[in-house]
Amino acid sequence: MRTCEEGIAERSEYFIYAPSRMAQEAFLYPTQCGDFCYLPGYALTRNAFDSFLLMYIRQGELLLTLEGQSRRVTAGSFVLIDCYRRHGYATDKGWEAVWCHFDGVSARGYYQAVVSRLGNVFSLPDPYPALRRLEAVFRLFAGGGPVREPLLAKYLTDILTEFLLCAPGGAEARREQSVAEEAIAYIGEHFREELTVGQLAAAVSLSPYHFIRVFKRETGFTPHAYLCNTRMATAKYLLKTTRLPVKDICFACGFSSESVFCGAFKRRQGLTPAQYRTQEGAGRQ
Repeated sequence: MRTCEEGIAERSEYFIYAPSRMAQEAFLYPTQCGDFCYLPGYALTRNAFDSFLLMYIRQGELLLTLEGQSRRVTAGSFVLIDCYRRHGYATDKGWEAVWCHFDGVSARGYYQAVVSRLGNVFSLPDPYPALRRLEAVFRLFAGGGPVREPLLAKYLTDILTEFLLCAPGGAEARREQSVAEEAIAYIGEHFREELTVGQLAAAVSLSPYHFIRVFKRETGFTPHAYLCNTRMATAKYLLKTTRLPVKDICFACGFSSESVFCGAFKRRQGLTPAQYRTQEGAGRQ
C-alpha cells in the first residue's frame, strides 16, 4: 500500500500482516514491513508499539532516541529496537530505509542476544546477506503472491542469526565468544570425567576467575551449572531411552557416586531416577 503518512514520500510502500495462530505460537513473524523515504523534518515518538523493529538505512541519517538517550544513525547501519518501550526518531536531512516490525515466541530472546553484543545500532563488515533477506520479506508482500509463513520465519531467523554470527564487537568480544564455544565443546567431550573449573579454564588458556566471568556473560550459566545441566540432560536421556541400571547411568554421566546422582536428580526433577524412568517409560525413543 502507498503511504499517506505526513513526512514520508508518496512513493513509499508498506504492508500490514496479521499472522496465523500457528505463526504466533511457533514462529518469528512480521507485523508490518515497508520501504520508505522519510522527508526532512519527519519526527515520530511513541510510548509503545507492540513489536520489535528492524531497519536498514540506505541513505541519509536520523536521530534515534531510546530511553531518553539520542544518537545519530547514518547510511549503512542496521537499527534494532524494542518498540514495547518508549522510542522515537527524527531527521533534518531525510533518510531512506527498508524496515520490518516483527514479533514471535523467540523474538525477545533474539533481540536481547543481538543487542547485548552489537547494541541497538550497528554495521556489519558485509551487510548484504542480512539486507537481502530483509528485502525478501518486503518483496513477498509487494509481489502480491501467497504469503508462506515458514519462509517469512526463516528469513527473519536468518537475519538475526547473521547478526549473531557477524558480531563485529572487536577482537576481545570475538575471543570471548570463542572461549565459550571452546569450553562448551570441551564439556561435551569430557563431562563424564571429573572436571574442575581450573581444568576448563586451562583448556581455553584463561585464569579461572576470568574464565568464569566470560563464560557466564556469554552463556548465562556458570561453568559448574552448565556442566551439571549437561550431565543431567544426558542422565534423563539414558533413563528414558535405555534399560541401563541407575548406577551405570550415574557413572556414565560423570557423577561421583550413586547417592550424589540420586540426590541431585531429585532436587532438579522432584523425582528419583527410578520414578522418572517409570513415568517416562524406559526404552522409548
